[in-house]
Amino acid sequence: MSDAVQPGGKPDREFCSTSDAAQMLGVSLGTVQQMVENGLLDAWKTAGGHRRIRVTSVEAFLRKRQAGPVTTPTPSTELRVLIAEDDRLMQALYEKTVATWDMPIKVKIVASGFEGLMEIGRNPPDLLVADLVMPDLDGFAMIRKLRDDPQLAGMDIIVVTGLTAEDIEEQGGLPEDVLIYGKPIPFRELKGYIQARLMQMQRRAARP
Repeated sequence: MSDAVQPGGKPDREFCSTSDAAQMLGVSLGTVQQMVENGLLDAWKTAGGHRRIRVTSVEAFLRKRQAGPVTTPTPSTELRVLIAEDDRLMQALYEKTVATWDMPIKVKIVASGFEGLMEIGRNPPDLLVADLVMPDLDGFAMIRKLRDDPQLAGMDIIVVTGLTAEDIEEQGGLPEDVLIYGKPIPFRELKGYIQARLMQMQRRAARP
């Protein structure tokens, strides 16, 4: 880890650079910068304009994110689905409804765009289902960051939102390949979409 210097000029290892924090968290430099701007990480700037981030805030964020069960690799015929939704009632509705589907899918639920980026950095899903209005980092910013990453080009994205088409356009719109549904959650359409994706995966797996 890089040595950092406090405003008083004394060397201190309580702080790390933006690149150090990105490496610790497993995310991009841009994500770390947004985390600082949104107050999720404690930081200050040197006289030269370089960010110094408090190591304890990075470690605290890691502990919070890693508190859940460890994600294990899944078979190629199992569809990995990440759901980004901050409303707890909606989270429960997703969880209970999807659990009734007799399909080989692995579902993970997160409550913000930052959590979504962290989870995707650790274990990229096959399908992201995202709300747009979320705390810390909204769905618009999360989706734009994901679509800027060529390594994640194969990840499907579905938006389920209460916003109107006009609301979405006022926020700068979404990439053309993002499928948009309105709320209430369209479980019938989601189930059909997932069934189609599973059939594609199974056909690919069956090829010699």
